[in-house]
Amino acid sequence: MPRTFTRPFHIRYYECDPYGHVNNANYLRYATQAALEASADAGYDAAKYRELGMVWLIREAGIEYLRPARFGETLNVKTWVGDSLAERVRSRREYEMTLASTGDPSTALGTSLAARAYTDWVYLDAQTLQPARIPEEMIAAFFPEGAPAEAPKREPFPEPPPPPPGAFTTQRRVAWHHLDTAGHMNSAWYLSLIEDVAIDAAAHAGWPLQSSTEAGIAILAREHRIEYLKPALLSDELLITTYIGEFRRVSATRYCLIRRASDSELLARTRTLWVWVDAATGKPRPIPTEVPHDFAGQLAHR
Repeated sequence: MPRTFTRPFHIRYYECDPYGHVNNANYLRYATQAALEASADAGYDAAKYRELGMVWLIREAGIEYLRPARFGETLNVKTWVGDSLAERVRSRREYEMTLASTGDPSTALGTSLAARAYTDWVYLDAQTLQPARIPEEMIAAFFPEGAPAEAPKREPFPEPPPPPPGAFTTQRRVAWHHLDTAGHMNSAWYLSLIEDVAIDAAAHAGWPLQSSTEAGIAILAREHRIEYLKPALLSDELLITTYIGEFRRVSATRYCLIRRASDSELLARTRTLWVWVDAATGKPRPIPTEVPHDFAGQLAHR
């Protein structure tokens, strides 16, 4: 069995969005903080990694949002290593995020669990950023009762369809406040970035956020999946191309490709499932019939 660790987060006012919910990106911030503290709890804190000359960087992340968390509530983030570390250079960490206000064991799982998430980490030499083997003593620290013989199979990142001719492209610049301690744009900022770009793409298609608000519609992320391929650095100009994969009755899948403008290097790619809900009740609401027509230029054709 893996070593488990639980970290409570008391939700602050400034972590919430205009819907009154914890903003999507903050779930990844909670997960990252819980991962760092879980590692320290197992004997591998920041000082230990400096001594070893090693660092962990996120390669992929996924979040499934099950119910909103709000200001004043407490979100308990339980985390554990979800694979056997059999690859010896990568580690997948799993998370369950439960609202304390509905976290009684007698409460149904569907009403207490706010989100599930995972982060796929790569163990790297801090100087060369080349992958390195995870030492046996570290594996023993994360699996005090012994590591499982086999790792669960990882699903590959879903291959996005090619961008349509009408895909929306915009540009952003990496600023100082986007950076983490490694000098890279922090992983959670990518989620903030693609949220902003999705809003801009909708406005470009004739659906500014005000129109949805006036219609009593809220468009919420149901699931994010992101793959980090290369780091974005200070002052990098980023080209973000976004488009729709498909429309369903109450949801749409949106892809984002994030490239460095100077050489078109692909830095990250994302897949997000957005759901249309009634702003008053929070219940799913059918997408207005005119929306697929208005977004036709941004719709991929497989």
